[in-house]
Amino acid sequence: MTQQSEWQPRPASWWERVMVPKLIGCACAQPQIMKARSRIVPKAEGDVLELGCGGGINMAFYDPARIKSFSGVDPSAGLLDRSREAAQVIGMEADIRGGVGEAIPFASESFDTVLCTFTLCSVDDQQQVLAEMRRVLRPGGKALFLEHGSAPDEGVRKWQRRIEPVWKRIGGNCHLTRPITSAYEAAGFKVSGGDKGYMPKSPRPFSWIEWGEARI
Repeated sequence: MTQQSEWQPRPASWWERVMVPKLIGCACAQPQIMKARSRIVPKAEGDVLELGCGGGINMAFYDPARIKSFSGVDPSAGLLDRSREAAQVIGMEADIRGGVGEAIPFASESFDTVLCTFTLCSVDDQQQVLAEMRRVLRPGGKALFLEHGSAPDEGVRKWQRRIEPVWKRIGGNCHLTRPITSAYEAAGFKVSGGDKGYMPKSPRPFSWIEWGEARI
């Protein structure tokens, strides 16, 4: 098990400390995104781990009756405080730690569900995060995902490639061109019960999302 004390956040710029949490909080709480969250988050059950839990945006959609324990990981100290506050509001005891998905600070086979929403776009190593998700899941467990990423239309992907270098710098390392469902499948997950599409009333380079349930 990786101990929480072993992880130390890298030095962050003023933009990363102050503006990125605000940007994420605004962008990731748009009505169409919240509607998508409401489809996937209530499926979490048992011992639950949320990757990228900072901000506590998903907390309102969990079904407490289905959850035995809740844990979370996020690299942003400011967002972690918001997540802890959101858990307190609904009366959920939570073990929320600073850390990254590439080295999840929990023991192997600790969880029945791992939830990951709008997080794989910004990690440093997508495949390592997926490998870590597999490690901490118990046999028969599931990963629930909701992400934005590479669109199916070449014209949109062309704009995603153009925008991404600048967007990564202002959006907390957020990538626009990463695969989603196929990345889970490449990591050995079997994906079911999902869907995909462009979010309405949003620029297409930013609005392609996919969600579903992935099992080992």
